[in-house]
Amino acid sequence: MQQIIYFFIRNKNFLLFAVLFIISVALTVQTHNYHNNKFISSANFVTGGVYTFRNNITDYLSLGKENQQLLEENLVLRKKLDQFKETVVFEKLDSTVLPNKYKYFTARIINNNYTKTKNQLTLDKGRKDSLKIDLGVISSKGIVGIVSDVSENYSTVQSILNTKSRINAKLKKSSHFGSLIWNTKDPNVVQLVDIPRLASLEKGDTIVTGGRSTIFPEGIPIGAVKDFHLDNDDNYYYVNVDLFNDMTSLEHVYLIENNDAQEIKELEKGVEDEEQ
Repeated sequence: MQQIIYFFIRNKNFLLFAVLFIISVALTVQTHNYHNNKFISSANFVTGGVYTFRNNITDYLSLGKENQQLLEENLVLRKKLDQFKETVVFEKLDSTVLPNKYKYFTARIINNNYTKTKNQLTLDKGRKDSLKIDLGVISSKGIVGIVSDVSENYSTVQSILNTKSRINAKLKKSSHFGSLIWNTKDPNVVQLVDIPRLASLEKGDTIVTGGRSTIFPEGIPIGAVKDFHLDNDDNYYYVNVDLFNDMTSLEHVYLIENNDAQEIKELEKGVEDEEQ
């Protein structure tokens, strides 16, 4: 207590000045509109800056959670859109709401290769999350690849940047079909082959999935025609396609499961067995 008293005695002149200064400033601010407005503006500027800084930090720290929420919301929208498409196509046959043909999942890429000839991606979800081999993998911009292996907690994806990859694709404007492959030269450019020379091709034409498999639904974006030429036999086009996806900076993906895939495969296998 003595130390506190000695402090006030030693600094009585400064403390008296400080008290009188604060009182004078307060009276000036209260009695003069100009000073009052300036004080309020300055206070708002300081507190606003503090709040902005705090919100920026909070927003940054919550980005992961917000990204996950957006993924879940997009997943719901994809399911509803798919149901709407199915209903519109078959509404003349059945006016009731039809079940969705596809099931969707979300996952995050934890490893991504794009400099090799047989590139793979690794996802943070696996068998316990209902993932299985041969699920189609896409992003919000286009196709990514196909699930090639699954463990309990993780799964690997055969990227479209893989020399073993061969995916059914078509010209959006004319529905001429071909196969999507990769020549290993550029991670942002793939090739569409076996497009007949009768097809009308132009630079910038959109390429989408063909839907002639049990993996990808029809119409998922792939890329745009970069350039093209006839092959050695002059019967088919060899088309370079600029991918809509940047395959070097992928983070979040969706996985697609065709609920009818097993039934279709068994039916097709039965037909093949009969022909042999």
